[in-house]
Amino acid sequence: MSVIYAVRTTVGREENVLEKVAAVVEKNNLRILAIILPKEVKGYILVETENITALEDAVRGINHVRGIVRQPINLEEIKHFLIAKPVKIALEAGDVVELVVVPYKGEKAKITRVDKTKREVTVELVESAIPIPVTLPIESVRLIQHTEKTGPVVPTV
Repeated sequence: MSVIYAVRTTVGREENVLEKVAAVVEKNNLRILAIILPKEVKGYILVETENITALEDAVRGINHVRGIVRQPINLEEIKHFLIAKPVKIALEAGDVVELVVVPYKGEKAKITRVDKTKREVTVELVESAIPIPVTLPIESVRLIQHTEKTGPVVPTV
C-alpha cells in the first residue's frame, strides 16, 4: 500500500528538488510512485511511495532538502491539489499582447485567432515589415491592451 509523505525544502527551490529527486529515482530505480509540487504550499513537495526507506534514499544528499515529515499524509487532506482547475481564457482576436518566449521576447503582436481547445493563439507581429502569422501557446503571451467591442460607427451630420 502506498503512502504520501511531505518533504521539506528551501522555499523557492521546490522545483529544483523535485527534478533532482526524480533523476535519482530514475537512475536508481527506486519505488517512488509520484512526486507532487502543489503551487499553493511553499517549502514542500509531496511524494507517494510504498516505504519511507525509498524516499530517504531518494532525497539523501540533495541540496535544499530540509527533511522528511515522517507523519503520512491522508489523501483527503491533499485531494484539492490534485483536481485540475480550468483557467478561463480572456484573450480575443484583436487584442494587443507582448510575447514572452525567447525568439520573440519583448515583441508586441496583435492576436488574429484564439483556439481555446488547443490553448493556442495566432498572432502577427506589430513591428514587422511583413505580417507573418505565428501560432504560440497561450502561456507565451501577456495581455497589454484588450480590444473594446463597440457597435458600428454611425456618422453624425
